[in-house]
Amino acid sequence: MGVIEEVIEQIYDDCRIVCPKCGHDRKKKNVKTLSVTVKNDAKLYHCHHCYASGAVRIKSLYERHSQPKVVHIQTTRDNAVLEEFLSSRGIPMSAVQTEVITGEKYFNGGGNLPAVGFVYASGAERAVKWRSTQGKYFTQDGAARWLYGIEKVSKEDDQLVICEGEVDVLALSAAGVTAVSCPNGAPQKVSNNKIDPEEDGKFSYLWDAREIITTIPKIVLATDGDQAGEALAEEIARRVGRAKCWRVTFPAGCKDSNDVLVKHGADYLSDLIANPTPMPLKGVYSAQDYALEVEHIYTEGVGNGLSTGIESVDDLFTVSEGQLSVVTGLPSSGKSEFIDQIMINMAKEHHWKFAVCSFENPPHFHIAKMAEKLVGKPFFEGKSPRIEKHELDNAMKFIDEHFVFLDQKDGVVATIDSIIDRAKQAVLRLGVRGLVIDPYNYIEQDGTEEHTSISAMLTKVTTFCKAHGIHCWFVAHPAKLYPKEDGTYPVPKGMSISGSAAWFAKADLGVTVHRGEGDVEIHCWKCRFKWVGKQGVTNLEYDLLSGRYSDKPRVKEYSPESKVNWYDEVDI
Repeated sequence: MGVIEEVIEQIYDDCRIVCPKCGHDRKKKNVKTLSVTVKNDAKLYHCHHCYASGAVRIKSLYERHSQPKVVHIQTTRDNAVLEEFLSSRGIPMSAVQTEVITGEKYFNGGGNLPAVGFVYASGAERAVKWRSTQGKYFTQDGAARWLYGIEKVSKEDDQLVICEGEVDVLALSAAGVTAVSCPNGAPQKVSNNKIDPEEDGKFSYLWDAREIITTIPKIVLATDGDQAGEALAEEIARRVGRAKCWRVTFPAGCKDSNDVLVKHGADYLSDLIANPTPMPLKGVYSAQDYALEVEHIYTEGVGNGLSTGIESVDDLFTVSEGQLSVVTGLPSSGKSEFIDQIMINMAKEHHWKFAVCSFENPPHFHIAKMAEKLVGKPFFEGKSPRIEKHELDNAMKFIDEHFVFLDQKDGVVATIDSIIDRAKQAVLRLGVRGLVIDPYNYIEQDGTEEHTSISAMLTKVTTFCKAHGIHCWFVAHPAKLYPKEDGTYPVPKGMSISGSAAWFAKADLGVTVHRGEGDVEIHCWKCRFKWVGKQGVTNLEYDLLSGRYSDKPRVKEYSPESKVNWYDEVDI
C-alpha cells in the first residue's frame, strides 16, 4: 500500500488535503491539492498537482480482519518530550499507566515533527496513534480498532469509564480513575444528538470489548460535552443498554476531563466521575430529564418518521425508532414480501441495518428474494432475463452490509428471550436499527394461557425496542376467517389476530397486507402517534417477476360510510 492509500484509509468524509506524494517537494507545502470523495464502497482520490489518482476500497462492515498488520513498537521514549507535552495539560508523569512513546513522525501537511504515540494493544496486535507536540497533526501506525487502555481493565472492576481521547484517559488517571477512550473519537456526522447510520461501522470496538462491557455492571460515559460527544454517549448507551449507563456532566467552561483537571484539579475531577447521572434512573425520570427533547419539539416540531421508500405508503404511515409494528394478513398475501421491500428501501435511503428472524424463509432463499428487489430481475431462470452474476455479486455485498439473519441452525425451538438476546448482540456489534420476527407462531411460549403469554412476549419486545431505539416488525397470522357471500375474504384487522387482543393493544402501528383484484391493499388499522401516520388504506402494484412493490397513487380515508367495519366497536 502506497503512502497516499495509507493516508486515505484514515479519512471518513469528503475533503481536500495536502498530497502525501508531492506536497513535501513543493514550495507551497501546505496547499491542499488532493481531493478525497467518499462513496459507499470506495474512497476516490485525485491530486490536481501531480495527478495521482485512484480508489481505496471500503471494507464491509462484517468483513473479518485477516492476518494482523505487524507494527514495530519502539521501546524507548524521551521523557523530557513527554513531560513537556503532559505538563502543558496539567498531567503529571506519574499518571502515565498506559503505554505512551515519543519520536519524530511525518505528518501530512506538517512534515517531520516531534510526536507522542499512544499504543493500542489487543492480544498480539498493536497500533500507534501519533499526535504532534507542535500544532494539531495526527497519524497512525497500523489500525487502532480497540478501546485505548482496555488492557488495564479487569472484568472484576465495579465500573468502566469511557471517554473520547487518549489525553482524557491520562487526565483521569491523574485523578486516580482508570478509563478507556474510543479509537475514533466522536462521530463526525451528527444530527439532533444522534449519529448518522453511515457511522455505524466505527463502533466495532464495543463488540471487541463485549466480554468486559457485559460483565462490568456500570458504564460511566465521560465523553465530551459538545453535540458530537452527546451523540457518542447516546449511541454507546443504545448499544450497551441504557440501564447500565451513567453520564458525566462537565461544569461550565469545561468540554472534557482534561479541561476539568486543568481548571478545577484532580480531586474535583475524581468527585465528578464518582457522581455521574444515571441513564436512566431505573425507569424513574424527572421532567427535567426530558428538557432537551421538549425544547426540540417546541422549536422544530415533531416531524414524521422515516420514509418507507414508497410514497403512497408514506402518506399512510412512516417508520420511527423504538416502536412495534404488527403486520397481519391472510396466508400468502405478501406480508413478508412487503416488509422486505420496506427494509431494502430503508437500507438504501437511510443506511439502516436489520436483524431478520424469519422462520418460514430459509436465509439463502430469503437473500435470493432480496436480491430480486434490489436488481429488479428474477433470481431463477425463466422467460424473462434473470439476474446476472455481477449484479448478484453487488446485491450480495449490499445485503451483507445491511442485514444479519437470526437462524435456528441448532434445531432448538426459538423463544422470545433468545431472539431478543441475539438482537441485542446485533445492536452492540453492528448498530442494527430494525428487527423482523416472522411469524409469531414459531416461537415457543412460556406455558401460561396463550393470551397471557402473548401479552408478556409483546411487553418484552416493546421494552427492548424502546431501550435500544429499534423498530420491530412482528408478523402474526389472523384466526380462521370465512368467506363472504361473494366468495371474497374480509380484510383481517388487529382484533382478528389469533391468540390475544394484545396484538391490537400493544402495537404502535398495525398493518394488514391484503391481495385485492389486480393489486395489493395496504391497510393501517392502528397508529398510536398521529405524527407517524394515520388510519387508512392505499393500493400498490406488485411485480411477480422482481417481487417489487410500487405506487398506485390512491389513498382512501376511513369514514362512517366505509364498507369495512374496522374496529368492531373496539375503543382505541
